[in-house]
Amino acid sequence: MSSSRLFEPGLLVQGFDPPLSLKNFSLIAFDMDSTLINIECIDELAKFAGVGDQVAKITEAAMRGEIKDFKDSLRRRVALLKGTHESALQDVLANALALNPGAKTLVSTCKDQGLKILLVSGGFTFFAHAVQEMLGIDYTRSNVLEIKDHVLTGELITQPWGDICDGQEKKNMLLQTCAQLGISAAQAIAVGDGANDLPMMHACMEAGGLSVAFHAKPTVRAQAMVSIEKGGLDRLLSVIQPS
Repeated sequence: MSSSRLFEPGLLVQGFDPPLSLKNFSLIAFDMDSTLINIECIDELAKFAGVGDQVAKITEAAMRGEIKDFKDSLRRRVALLKGTHESALQDVLANALALNPGAKTLVSTCKDQGLKILLVSGGFTFFAHAVQEMLGIDYTRSNVLEIKDHVLTGELITQPWGDICDGQEKKNMLLQTCAQLGISAAQAIAVGDGANDLPMMHACMEAGGLSVAFHAKPTVRAQAMVSIEKGGLDRLLSVIQPS
């Protein structure tokens, strides 16, 4: 891919000539934590469990791509949450989680233009379903925390949904959703910030679709076709304009 160039202050593009038209796309897929929302939910839960520093270090290393096995890193982090009361989930939702700037505008504009919305997250269904309701998202795929007797067991439930939702599963879900909609990945946009978003981003790029990095890690910014480095998610609408 060619080197990135400045399109607007804090907005870089590479590999195509903007602006594009939203009418040429039918699906937009978002990562959740630090993309659609302002936090890494597992890090906030870890603060309740008294293991915040331990979990945050693993999260950062995984997002930078320094830990290659996301599934292992997630299992390690979830294990540290063992014994946390389930009320911590509601506390994080009520007191820490907020939509990132521009999320509502971008999602609502995409919906108005006829795009379907997909949320794919290595985070947890409790939060993914809440964000789905906030934004009117069409499809979600995330991970399920096991809870017994009102406390987290330190394990994940993977049946009947399949294995842990990692980078490969995000890509699979994007491609499956495209197939369900009868479109190609050339009509899809993938938006994320961490290393485990790269597989779905590359799936879009390789097909002729679009990849977008939002306040992302350096390795993701370098590979994305659009990098939003200042401002909100709605800045994408300067690059892909509604008709």
